[in-house]
Amino acid sequence: MTEFWPESDSINSLDLDQDLDSAISGFEQIQAELNYKQAQDSLRDLVANLDLSRREKAGLDAQIQDLGNLLQKLENTCIQIAAFGMVGRGKSSVLNALVGQPVFETGALHGVTQNAQTAHWQPPSQTHSQQDILQVALPSIGNSQIQLIDTPGIDEVDGETREALALEVAKQADLLLFIIAGDMTKVEYEALSQLRASGKPMLLVFNKIDQYPDADRMAIYSKIRDERVKELLSPAEIVMVAASPLVSVAVRSPNGSIQVKRRRGKPQIDDLKLKILEILHREGKSLVALNTMLYADELNENLVNRKMKIRDDSANQIIWKAVITKAFVIALNPVTVVDILTATVVDVVMILTLSRLYGIPMTEQGAIQLLQKIAMSMGGIGASELLANLGLSSLKSILGISAPVTGGVSLAPYMSVAITQASVAGVSGYGIGEITKTYLANGASWGEDGPKAVVRRILSSLDETSILHRIKGELRARLSKVEG
Repeated sequence: MTEFWPESDSINSLDLDQDLDSAISGFEQIQAELNYKQAQDSLRDLVANLDLSRREKAGLDAQIQDLGNLLQKLENTCIQIAAFGMVGRGKSSVLNALVGQPVFETGALHGVTQNAQTAHWQPPSQTHSQQDILQVALPSIGNSQIQLIDTPGIDEVDGETREALALEVAKQADLLLFIIAGDMTKVEYEALSQLRASGKPMLLVFNKIDQYPDADRMAIYSKIRDERVKELLSPAEIVMVAASPLVSVAVRSPNGSIQVKRRRGKPQIDDLKLKILEILHREGKSLVALNTMLYADELNENLVNRKMKIRDDSANQIIWKAVITKAFVIALNPVTVVDILTATVVDVVMILTLSRLYGIPMTEQGAIQLLQKIAMSMGGIGASELLANLGLSSLKSILGISAPVTGGVSLAPYMSVAITQASVAGVSGYGIGEITKTYLANGASWGEDGPKAVVRRILSSLDETSILHRIKGELRARLSKVEG
């Protein structure tokens, strides 16, 4: 015997399903709002805390401006839709049809769109199909703007530059339109595959369908759907349009005869509009938040790398200047205690200068404590420098004192000992500088490995022979000027 649910139970079940769907939809909208707010806050913090000096900002104007534009994009909920395709496929015409005005350049000449062009499309709050079957509301983007971007043809002259521009635009855009006007070529398939790899939502727009009989149009569409892009796009991501259709119109001439002329008709673009609005209604804010933060992260990484490269170059100059200064004053000073004190002072000044470069506040006492920790972690090199200073400084003092007695004969060995002592001190100073630079560049942290491991790794990478040779060369040159 077959049992039937009462009609009221069926209605209740239907109501529960609707309530569940409504709850899920509401939760997704709340989550989208939270994600968007988080993206705004993160980007504001990033822009506000770039921490770039005037020198570091030089040459980075474009990247910094891009970050500002991204923040403005989030603040205004600006959704960017970029169109790609080969020359003559009607990219500009499709965008003009979406805007409803001829704002993008079109023409038969190769390469009309030389650079990316943009225009704003303000969508209505509601859009209806002719049969009033599909209604697309846009509560999630309110009064925000949709920005349409036209790009040069992918097959134009100077292809590498155009390809780079296309990829750069694809990074920033939230939705991609790839325009074709018939069966796909190999070049189009390769370009579509590259853009698909960007991970952005994409629609394949089959334009100029008015130029094909119905049977031919459907045959081409089926071939594209089932063979050409089966691995790249779903059927729901393929839309057919006629952005600038030619229609036959009967025109009576002055002599009374009837002639048939071809004129531009009304764009058949509603299916594409509805598809775009459907995507934006479903995931517009999430798209903007995700794409903006991904691109912002890439820009920020480039800025950070550039900043650290500039700081590293400046740090290297500071370290080398300290090394030569330390070596020079030690070479000229015959008193053992003063040698050691002088070396310490130069090292402390170097640490303080590096801390200012990396924007990490440090007192003189903090610099001394850091120097002590580095010296203890350096082990053998620190001890060898001390022994060399004590031993060579004593020998240097004897040779210096005996210079008047020997008639200046002892000055030659004195200079040789002085340069050797100074070079040993310079190598140690160089190691201290490199260790300090790494410590500060890591945010005044030794990382998980601890100071000894960091010091050991840096010291093992130093080419002492090369450093000694360089120190001796610069030191001899300076001492020669002093003697002269």
